[in-house]
Amino acid sequence: MRGGTRRTRGWGSMSTVVDSYFDALEHPLKDVMLAVRRVIVDADDRISESIKWKSPTFEYRGNLASINPRAKSHVSLMFHTGAQIPGDFPYLTAPATSRGTCASRTSAPLRRCVASSRPSFARGSR
Repeated sequence: MRGGTRRTRGWGSMSTVVDSYFDALEHPLKDVMLAVRRVIVDADDRISESIKWKSPTFEYRGNLASINPRAKSHVSLMFHTGAQIPGDFPYLTAPATSRGTCASRTSAPLRRCVASSRPSFARGSR
């Protein structure tokens, strides 16, 4: 599901469809999800967002990462090709051959995960 985008001071391009998704979402860790969203969208102006698989999904030259809203005890950020990110990222687990996941009840570990993984999605793009 795609929609219009808006630019807000201090934030990259934000989707009005994703805004509506979060407005309607009832989740005990919604504030953590919103903090992770801000970090990802602020990481690079070329990142866009949409709703795919009933999840907020961030894209840059393909699917980058999705927030999985199904778990209620933690926030799960799944990098679609996270297991292929070169280097050592202690906050990123790779349960499958292609995906990598960060999960936490607070935003700090998720922010570190996004920050440590950032070079992988921006590499070669400038």
